[in-house]
Amino acid sequence: MKMMKTFAVAAASAGLMLAAATASADGAALYTAKLCNTCHGADAKTPVMPTYPKLAGQNADYLLQQIKDIRDGKRTNGMTAAMKAMVANLSDADAKTLADWISKQ
Repeated sequence: MKMMKTFAVAAASAGLMLAAATASADGAALYTAKLCNTCHGADAKTPVMPTYPKLAGQNADYLLQQIKDIRDGKRTNGMTAAMKAMVANLSDADAKTLADWISKQ
């Protein structure tokens, strides 16, 4: 019984560590993995079209809210239809990591 309890605690701890590692994914890697660079540029400040916004240096809280609004369908204007697919499966933690990284560019 004691061994089973120890195993359960170890398994739970490993799961939490994995979740924490995923949540703290590198913002630059997320930016690339979510294909943000294809429209907003590799540095988030040189968009491929003049109508696309420069994201670099924006307030992190503002960026986070925009990502969440697009993901959750609360923002539907402009190019959000294309962006929705890219942010649809972002967790709140990953969205924050991404917003923090973009704000520091």
